Amino acid sequence: MMSIIILVGAYRYYAGLAERFGKTKWHFGLLAIGLYIGFQIFFMTSYEVFMVFKNPNYLNENNYTGFSGINIISWLFAIAGVYGIYRVLENRFKKAITKNPALEIEEIGNKEL
Repeated sequence: MMSIIILVGAYRYYAGLAERFGKTKWHFGLLAIGLYIGFQIFFMTSYEVFMVFKNPNYLNENNYTGFSGINIISWLFAIAGVYGIYRVLENRFKKAITKNPALEIEEIGNKEL
């Protein structure tokens, strides 16, 4: 349930970024969802590999818990990854606007009174 709430928040966060810079909102929303799920899969796979190297019988011991400390850490890791990519995209879009003066040139003769 918590992951769904985080996914909705990430979708809206990236859609807001896309709207600010005139991009397609749902493309960036889906990017956010893909990044979150990708970071979750990467973290949990890395954790499982670590636990197998630490304890070779780890996979035979079925001790599934739906809510654990490692889940909270994976949520934080995924949120940090999604936010980091958000900041990279935001900086890239800002640089693209400053490098493209054509938009300002087109508005020179369109002065409203």
